[in-house]
Amino acid sequence: MNATSYVSRQVSRNVLLEKIESQTDYDIVIVGGGATGLGAAVDAAARGYKTLLLEAVDFAKGTSSRSTKLVHGGVRYLAQGNVSLVFEALRERGLLQRNAPHLCAVLPLIVPAYHWFDQLFYGTGLLLYSVLAGRLGFGFSRLVGRTEALRLAPTLQSTGLKGGVVYFDGQFDDARLAVTLLRTALDHGAHALNYARVVDLQRTDGRISGVTFINSENGETGIHHHVNAKVVINATGVFVDALRRTDNPSARAIVAPSQGVHIVLDRSFLPGDHAVMIPKTDDGRVLFAVPWHDRVVVGTTDTPVAAPEEEPRALSAEIEFLLSHASRYLSRPVTTADVQSIYAGQRPLVKAGDGTSTKSLSRDHTIMISDSGLVTITGGKWTTYRHMAEDVINRAARVGGLQAKPSTTENLSLHGATQSASEDPWRVYGTDAAAVQAVCAESDELSQRMHPSLPYLLGEAAWAARFEMARNIEDVLARRTRALLLNARASIEMAPAVAAVLARELGWNDDQTRAQVETYVALARGYLLENG
Repeated sequence: MNATSYVSRQVSRNVLLEKIESQTDYDIVIVGGGATGLGAAVDAAARGYKTLLLEAVDFAKGTSSRSTKLVHGGVRYLAQGNVSLVFEALRERGLLQRNAPHLCAVLPLIVPAYHWFDQLFYGTGLLLYSVLAGRLGFGFSRLVGRTEALRLAPTLQSTGLKGGVVYFDGQFDDARLAVTLLRTALDHGAHALNYARVVDLQRTDGRISGVTFINSENGETGIHHHVNAKVVINATGVFVDALRRTDNPSARAIVAPSQGVHIVLDRSFLPGDHAVMIPKTDDGRVLFAVPWHDRVVVGTTDTPVAAPEEEPRALSAEIEFLLSHASRYLSRPVTTADVQSIYAGQRPLVKAGDGTSTKSLSRDHTIMISDSGLVTITGGKWTTYRHMAEDVINRAARVGGLQAKPSTTENLSLHGATQSASEDPWRVYGTDAAAVQAVCAESDELSQRMHPSLPYLLGEAAWAARFEMARNIEDVLARRTRALLLNARASIEMAPAVAAVLARELGWNDDQTRAQVETYVALARGYLLENG
């Protein structure tokens, strides 16, 4: 791809804001730019509805960039007897791998067995798991002996190991999928804006007829913008109750936030190409150790939290839980000094009973429609984002009196989709890889690595600003690249060089550039363990 063929596709946030100000009237306005909101924007725009998505911070800033990096049916949900959810998720897993093969790949996992009964028990369950996937399956599970288990995962704790079960799931880059959904929605004519915080809902004759938002990029004192909509969708994840109470101050809370924490280790802790799944931890959850971008992600926890946070932090008990369980099942003890990054996300679980045992709450999604017509969707999981989007747009179209149009996303290739994707680290760009490389080749500076320990080039920061609506250092290092999650300390060291690139792309002066670096460093320190 030559330079002239991709320059015309640049995405300017300022131009988008001007288009939104001039259009003002939409069929559907979606509030929230995580997996659910972005998926809904793709579905709505692909049907031909005039669609606007508004995200208060950055796309996938919250839970949607903080997953275990697995596209899966949920083995634990099968054990709970929720076969319908597993069946749906396995089908959606297959569709995602077909529609975005540059972002979703087949991942073999091994379940170690330290008792003979465990191998038989989990082997039977995982065989059913494989069968439920049907024609969209990734392969059938199989039993392996001790020698084969250690060959596939050499760093498993060998003492007492009897064998294991190998099965297959999907792996993806969550934030890169979010960016891809953004690009796909824009490709189909949607408008989308990050750093656009919705501060009020408009009403006509008691029905919601639009939203008021501010351009919050430079704080919360921006100009108020008003847009009209035939229907408004609340897809704000763990924050849905806040917008529901803007609509109705007496609305009962429906979300019980649950925090999940992951630690990121050097690849030497799990050098094979198989992930490891521990089927039952001390608190009854499953635990994964997953090879990802030449690192190992270990997680997760399930801790009820009182109120949702934009930047959650791991609790000391969660850190200890992950370190102790990783050390128990890996041959090499894991210490705080081994942790290259630690990140926390909060799941929007739908309340049941008193909502205190979050690990038992449903991962199904829920759609609610208020008396004034606000459509709220919450719950669910990344794997089922497409089905959730189809469901909520079907409902929203009826609420808004829109012409009925069928969803087309089941067979819709996402932006950049290709079966012949480049190798890492370019793979996540799909068919855009050559264009990204062309940007990196524009100067000696842009062709340099951001940091010796990570594969990213400075030109990727320029690409992110021009084509992916990155507006600050965090956007680039946390979500357009994954530097913050892969090595938080390295990301701090590379921040000034990335800031210099962004300063030219976004027109920052020296004071703004210094402030951007200081802001990022303060945030990134929260991803380091004290002794790490």
